[in-house]
Amino acid sequence: AAMAARCRLAARFHHIHGTNIRLDASHTQATRVESFANGLCFSQEPLAPGQIFLVEIEEKELGWCGHLRVGLTAHDPQSLEVVPEYSLPDLVNMGDTWVFAITRSHNRVVVEGEEAQTRGRPWEPFLLIARVRIPRDTLVGRSRPGRYSHILDDLYKMNVLPATARRSRIGVLYAPQPDGTADMHIVINGEDMGPSARGLPTTRPLYAVIDVFASTKSVRVIPVDYGFPSLQTLCRLVIQKHIVHRLAIDGLDLPPLLKSFCQHE
Repeated sequence: AAMAARCRLAARFHHIHGTNIRLDASHTQATRVESFANGLCFSQEPLAPGQIFLVEIEEKELGWCGHLRVGLTAHDPQSLEVVPEYSLPDLVNMGDTWVFAITRSHNRVVVEGEEAQTRGRPWEPFLLIARVRIPRDTLVGRSRPGRYSHILDDLYKMNVLPATARRSRIGVLYAPQPDGTADMHIVINGEDMGPSARGLPTTRPLYAVIDVFASTKSVRVIPVDYGFPSLQTLCRLVIQKHIVHRLAIDGLDLPPLLKSFCQHE
C-alpha cells in the first residue's frame, strides 16, 4: 500500500527538463516542440527500489533517425546548472548515469558463467522482478479502437509490436542486489529485458531519465498500481473477455467513463 501511494505521487515529470520540452498542466505528458534534441526529462522524485517509471509513446515525428532513450541517474535534476542536450553521450559522460536507446532488444549484461534467465511468459498476470510484483496488464500498451485496431491488438498480445511504436509502454526500475548495489531493468510492453546495467549505487537517490529524442515526439507517464489489480482493471478484464473485440464495447449499456477505460487504457 505504501509503495502504491508513493508511486502514484511520483508518476510525474520533474519541472527541470530540456529546453525543447513542454509539459502539460499535470506534468504527466512531455512533448518535444522543436528540433530533435534537448528533450531530456526526469522523474519528479527519486525512484524507490523496485518502483517502475513507465511511459507510453503518444506521438511520433517522421524525418529523424533515433528513438526514445531511457535510464537512471544519480544526479538530482535540481543540481544541474544546464540540462544536457543529449542523454547519450552528454548526461552519461557526467558519470553516475545509465541510459540506453530503446530498440526491440537490449544488450543484457551477463556475468561470466551465468545463463540467460527466463523473463516470464507474456500471458502471466504479474511481472516479477526482484520480489516486486507488477501487474502486467498496466505495462502493455494498447491500440486505440479503429478500423485496424484488431490487428494491433493481436500484435500486442504476441508482444511483437515494435518497442518504438506509438502506444508502446517503456519502463525503467532498479533492483537491489545482495552486495549492496543494484541492477537496472528496462521493461518493454510487459517484457523484462533483463539487467541492462549492473553495479548502480543504492546509497544515492536514483531518478528516471526519459529522453524524448528524434522520432519520439511525445510521451505520457502511466501510473502503476502494485499488488492486487484495481477494481476498474478487474471489471475491464471481465468485460473484454466476453466480447469479440473492443469496438463492440460502444454498444454495451455501460457508463461512458467505463467504456472509455475498457477501450483505451
